Amino acid sequence: MMESRDTTMEQYIISVSSRARDLAPVMICLHDLLGRLPVTARSRDHPGVRIEDGKVIDEAYTGPILEEVLEENATKRVRPPGGPYKGIPVVVAPIRDSEGRAIGAIGIVDVTGIFDLAGFMEQNAGIRKQVCGEDPCPLPTESPAAKR
Repeated sequence: MMESRDTTMEQYIISVSSRARDLAPVMICLHDLLGRLPVTARSRDHPGVRIEDGKVIDEAYTGPILEEVLEENATKRVRPPGGPYKGIPVVVAPIRDSEGRAIGAIGIVDVTGIFDLAGFMEQNAGIRKQVCGEDPCPLPTESPAAKR
């Protein structure tokens, strides 16, 4: 005969009214999966968590980008104008319910935004034009004077 075991499972439900303690376990996991990049999250109705260096450092966190994402129900890749991540590229996405409404938002520091290759190439081309008068700069062996 099989012994009866307690099959009660711990659950974490994310809803419009989730609080920091509801979000923290999932966000700590996400933080670890992302190589400990800073992560933030909040529900629509309550401030949430900010996690850095493996620890919850704020249990009443909100930020302007989290709030914008909740209001607009759209993912944003931006550099916040203020707060602890001021000027640092972040990506924030909504958590949606089964009807597509934003019930929460999750944000991470966007390491891909730090390396904006297209912007770098455009800036590099502009600098080369200023220095050389044309882009690409001719190598000394390619200049008309070197061919004489």
